[in-house]
Amino acid sequence: MSSDAPLILGFDTSAPHCAVALLRGTEILVQHQEDMARGQAERLMPLLEETLAEGGATWADLNAVAVGIGPGNFTGIRISVSAARGLALGLDVPAIGVSSLEAQAFGTAGVVISSLDARREGLYVQVFGTLTGSQPSHCTLDTLPSDIPAGTEPSCLGHRADEIAALCAGTVATARYPVAEAISRVAATRLGRIDVPPPAPLYLREADAAPSRDTPPALLDD
Repeated sequence: MSSDAPLILGFDTSAPHCAVALLRGTEILVQHQEDMARGQAERLMPLLEETLAEGGATWADLNAVAVGIGPGNFTGIRISVSAARGLALGLDVPAIGVSSLEAQAFGTAGVVISSLDARREGLYVQVFGTLTGSQPSHCTLDTLPSDIPAGTEPSCLGHRADEIAALCAGTVATARYPVAEAISRVAATRLGRIDVPPPAPLYLREADAAPSRDTPPALLDD
């Protein structure tokens, strides 16, 4: 892979993990995922620096940063989105946001139903690969999106995929890429476009509780 190929650092803390990947062109140089229920704010930046060093790169080498925008854990999303926007401002490179639902579906052909656990029997769901596409939604098994074309045998990925497949005459599949790699690869398809807005948290429901006393970093204004 040419050293002139774009270098993208992608990361995600929207779930109980710190996930990082370094992508040059189409090649993943380094990726790490550390499972953790708490502590992402303290671990994220050191893990990013470790990943760059392992890939033989520096902050100045980056052409873009890519970040998972959720849906998922409210505080975790704000941690990574704030970090991405701060890095983009400091490095003068674009920050590209990618939803967890799109990252999970990326690389799977045909119609795809991507689902994540929204807790309390809820689901985050989005349908990909149709002519019209769909918006991400917060639903239950009884209120799945109605815009799934009949007879398409969709691939169902993620939380409760087996039950969704049974309801939609689909098949259960697994994500092609780990989350940070998928986020980086999606971002690579958007690099250079002028219609990509700064990343912002994708919240599809209200928080379960009042904000933590450990206040997450404030989002930077455009």
